[in-house]
Amino acid sequence: MTDARLLRDTFSAIGILIDEATFNLTPENINLRAMDPSRVAMVDFFWPKTVFDEAAEGTGFQYECDQPQKICVNLTELLKLLRRTSKEEAVEMSLNPETQRLQISITGKYNRVFNMPTLEPQEEEVPTPKITFKVQAKVTAYGLRQVIEDAQLVSDHVRIEADTEKLVLNATGDLMGATIELKKGSDALLELQTQEPSKATYSLSYLSEIIKAASATSEIATLEFANDMPIRIDFQQPKEGKLTYYLAPRIEVE
Repeated sequence: MTDARLLRDTFSAIGILIDEATFNLTPENINLRAMDPSRVAMVDFFWPKTVFDEAAEGTGFQYECDQPQKICVNLTELLKLLRRTSKEEAVEMSLNPETQRLQISITGKYNRVFNMPTLEPQEEEVPTPKITFKVQAKVTAYGLRQVIEDAQLVSDHVRIEADTEKLVLNATGDLMGATIELKKGSDALLELQTQEPSKATYSLSYLSEIIKAASATSEIATLEFANDMPIRIDFQQPKEGKLTYYLAPRIEVE
C-alpha cells in the first residue's frame, strides 16, 4: 500500500515513454528498465520496499512479494484509475495468481476496488548504457522545467553546453532564438562539475515531456552529458529509489 499521489505521479512519469510496462518484482524491490518505441529514450526505475513502508507508515500495510516475478500492465489504463485518487487517499495493488488480474483498492473518503487484466511480460532485458560523462549538473527540478519551457518557445531542439562556471542552453528556430544561462551556485544550478567543456543537442519534445512529468516526483534533478553523447537525467527519489532517463542526442549536420 502506498500514497496515491506518489504512485500516480511516478507511474505517469514512466508512462510518458511506454504504454505497456513490465515491472520486475522481488522480495526487496520493484524495478523497471525500458525504451520508448522509437528507441530514442530510456527510463530506469527502482523502488526499494522501504519506499512503500514509509508512504504507508501507520496503516499496517507494506510492500510484500514472496518470490521474484514479472508483471506487465497497460499504464494508460492503470493511470485512468490512479488519476481518480486524491493526495489523502491510499492505494493497494495485488495480483490474483489464479486469474492474473490486478486488483486496485483505493481507500479514502470512500472505498472502491477495480480490477484489470495483466499482459504478457516483455522478456527483453534492456542494459544500462555505458557512457563516460564529462559534465554533471545538479539543478532544481522547477528551474529545469522553466528553462526547458523557455527554450521550447522558439525551437524544437536545444543545445546544452557547459564549462567550469555555467550551464548554457541555446535554442534556435526559424524566426527566433534564445540563450538561457545558469551560473554555478545560482538558485537553479546547485552544483556543477565539469571534466571538460561539452555540448550536445537534444529533442525538446522528449525533454519537455520527461521533465514535466518527472518533476512532479522530485525537487532535485541531476544532468550528465558529454560531447554529442546521450544525456542522463536523474530525479532524486525517496529512500534510495531511482527514476532516471537517458535521451539520445540529435546529431547536427554542419
